[in-house]
Amino acid sequence: MASNFLSTANPFHLASSSQSSLVTPTYAYNPIKCNLKRQLTPCKVVNQPSLSVTKRDISIGFMTSLVLSLSGKGLFDANAAILEADDDAELLEKVKKDRKKRLEKQGVISSSTKETGYLQDLVYKLSEVGQAIEQNDLTSAGSVLGKGKDADWVQKANIALNKLSSSPEEKSEVDTFNSSLASLVSSVAQNDVESSKIAFVSSASAIEKWTSLTGLVGKLKGI
Repeated sequence: MASNFLSTANPFHLASSSQSSLVTPTYAYNPIKCNLKRQLTPCKVVNQPSLSVTKRDISIGFMTSLVLSLSGKGLFDANAAILEADDDAELLEKVKKDRKKRLEKQGVISSSTKETGYLQDLVYKLSEVGQAIEQNDLTSAGSVLGKGKDADWVQKANIALNKLSSSPEEKSEVDTFNSSLASLVSSVAQNDVESSKIAFVSSASAIEKWTSLTGLVGKLKGI
């Protein structure tokens, strides 16, 4: 330990010790002072880095959170924009397909003058049947209905209905109409006014829905 002190001692102190022994206490006191400095200095060194590191950690943590927050928000916005663009593209494609189908349907309807005439006759016949049933005149209703599905106007109407039906929904309404019409013919034949009214409403509703689905609304009078 003494050699360490000597190796690090100030030259001025060494010169003083060789000239007079009176300054020896001063030399003896200096190592203690140095020792005190060495004891105090590390405390400051240790405390200061600790405080500095803590502030740095806080700063890094804050900046990291901020960066992640901003980058996360940007990523979310980017993903949302991509999804929105995909949805818009999908919607646009659907609109194009629907428009194409409508144009094709309109072309078929425009070229189906004879079939449109069959459907107009169907509407007139159903109107006559409805008026007769409303007046409880099932005899007149029966004369219009004739043989039901075997009647000429019913067969022609089905030719038109089948030709102009393309979607499952349209075809389903055609089936509903034929089923309701059969019930109507049966109820009228049995002179059952209430059942005839119910079957008539079902038949007329099916035709009305069918014309709406196919785009024939406004082209047929009485609908």
